[in-house]
This record gives sequence, C-alpha cells and structure tokens, in this order.
Amino acid sequence: MRAVAAEKPLTGRTVLFSIFAFFGVVIAVNVTMMTLAVETLPGVDVDNPYGAGLAYNKEISAARAQAARGWHVVAHVERQADGKGIIRVEARDGLGAPVTGIAFYARLAHPIDRRADHAVPLSESERGIYRGTAENVRAGQWELIIEGERGSERMFRSRNRMVLP
Repeated sequence: MRAVAAEKPLTGRTVLFSIFAFFGVVIAVNVTMMTLAVETLPGVDVDNPYGAGLAYNKEISAARAQAARGWHVVAHVERQADGKGIIRVEARDGLGAPVTGIAFYARLAHPIDRRADHAVPLSESERGIYRGTAENVRAGQWELIIEGERGSERMFRSRNRMVLP
C-alpha cells in the first residue's frame, strides 16, 4: 500500500498572505512600468497648448503668403559614417531664379524624443544654395523642418519626414 501524504488545510492566514503577495506583485510591476514610462519620454508635445491654439490663424495666413510666392525649395540630408548630417537646401522663386538674402534654419526633429533634436543654421554657400552641418545624428526616422526668414518675417516653412541610414 501507498502512504498518503496528509494535506494541509487552507486557513485564513494562508489566504490573507496569498492576497497580499498577489497585490504586492501587481503594485511592484505597475510602479516599475510607470517609472520607466516617465523616464523615457520627455512629456508634453507642446509647451503651451493655449498659445499654440491662438497662433493657428497666423500660421494659416503665413502658409497662404508662402504659397503665393511660388518658391521651389529642395532639401537634401546626407548622414555620414561619423554621424555628421550634411543639410543642403536649394531655393528658387517662381521664375526659377535663385532666392538670396534669406536666413534659412533647419531642424532635424526626432519624432519620439525631443532631446535628440538638432537645430542647424544654414549659410548661403552659393546663390540660392544654403548648407549646414549637424553633429551626432543617429540613423532612423527624422523630420526635417526648414524655415526661411527675411528680417522678422517668415518667408518659408516646410516639414518633411525622412529616414536616414
């Protein structure tokens, strides 16, 4: 004959410790996940949402003025093996003449992490051709934001998504 092991009865104390252990694990996992989420993301997408909403009509009128100019702006970004990002912007007016005398700025914006963004002032190297360099550009998806100003007036703005190898 086989000996039968005596079973322990399920007591209130065992149930209480089991419930505490279960909820302790759930709370520990939640705290860990919240900590990781807060540390890895920068937070808000817009610093001042109210101000951004008020500026919306100004953005629409600036876009209409830009379309009326009929400029053709072509941008090219090349990422080198050492992590440098070479930005080249060629700007021509509606008749094909080079656009000169504009202060162009480029920003390589990371779509997830604003801390990785690069602001790049572009200088006119030839008539209508503007160049700039960004350091330590990671491979992956980026948004290239180009802005051109004459004095205090914004003359051009574009936003393009690209993948850098």
